[in-house]
Parts: sequence; C-alpha cells; structure tokens
Amino acid sequence: MNADKLCALTGYEFRQTRLLEQALTHRSYSRQLNNERLEFLGDSILNLIISNHIYQRFESADEGDLSRIRASLVKEETLAQVARQIDLGDFILLGGGELKSGGFRRASILSDALEALIGAIYLDSDYAQTEAAVLHLYREQLQNVDAGANLRDPKTRLQEYLQASKNSLPSYQVEQITGKSHDQVFTVKCQLTDLDMQSSGKGSSRKKAEQQAAQKILNMLGL
Repeated sequence: MNADKLCALTGYEFRQTRLLEQALTHRSYSRQLNNERLEFLGDSILNLIISNHIYQRFESADEGDLSRIRASLVKEETLAQVARQIDLGDFILLGGGELKSGGFRRASILSDALEALIGAIYLDSDYAQTEAAVLHLYREQLQNVDAGANLRDPKTRLQEYLQASKNSLPSYQVEQITGKSHDQVFTVKCQLTDLDMQSSGKGSSRKKAEQQAAQKILNMLGL
C-alpha cells in the first residue's frame, strides 16, 4: 500500500499508519482486524460534519430540506463517487474472492471504506482536522449542492404526484433477480393502473431498481 500517495489524495497525512491500514482492510481479507468498527465511527462523524456544514451554509433551509440535502451527500452512491475520485479502490485490501469479482469497484465496498477512512482520521487527529479532510474530499459534491433542487427520491415524488392527482398509488413487483448473492441485479416493474402506464428498472438492490422504475414513469409524465 502506497500510504504517501493516498495521503496526498485525501489531503491528510496519518501519524498512525496502522489506523490507515485497518481502514482499508475489508472483512474478506481479515476477519480479526478489518474496517467494520471504523466504518461505524466514520458514518456518525461524516453525518455530523455534513449536517453542520449545510446547517451553516443554507440558513433559509428548513429541517426537511436539510435532511434531504444531507441524505443526498451521505448516501452510498455519493460516498462511492467520492471514493472513486481518490482511486480508493486501488488501496483496499480484499480477499481472493472479492478481488476476482471486482470488489474494489463495488459501491458498497468503496462507501464503507471511505467511512472507515474518516473514522481513522478522527482517531488519528481530532474533530477539526477530520472536518477539514472531509470538506476537502467532498469539495466537488459540496460545490454542486443546490438547496432549491428537488432532492426527494423518485418514488416519493411519484407518490406525491399521484396522491395530488387523486390516482391510485403505484405497485412494484420484482420480476427477476440475477447474479451471485454478493453481486445481484434486481429487475422491478412499476405499474400505474389508473394511468395504464408501466416501466421497469434495474439495480443492485430492490430499492434502487424501484427508484429507477419510478424515475422512468416520472420521465414519461414529463415531471
């Protein structure tokens, strides 16, 4: 592991390299010493830092808006995006099976490792330095945050539209599940009986597939 290169990418230089190594060790590589506990810690710290930042930045946003903005920044997809920006997958220690299946590219592994890295930075330093590192890592995502943007997820937006127009709510049905247990792809159908519309979505979880299917319906409705 090239610790110096990763430190340059994160903008933080570790004093205790053992913490850095632990943060980058997946359970498949070591069951005894891996990044799961650091991930737990990093998740809480990340939420606090992001919450404080957007609270100070968006003074006119209400609690609901702030919650949606935070959710968009700490969700798995965004975490994985940040991780890819610093090539974090190149540094993660994985077991043979995960290496063969391309685990270093998987959003869940990347997001967990990023949270673990944040937890490790906190233990290696203090809150102020961790906050500086997180804001550095998130600089692109934070620049693109728009408090006025519609950050509600597609399923919620579709449900609200149908309720407002007094139509029946959509039904979601899993049509197919393919792939191995650690790398499944779900195909879900979204159906609107009253409007005689349907679509299908795919994703690495049922929830993601439902969101994609709902977004396709929103696109059809011009919303």
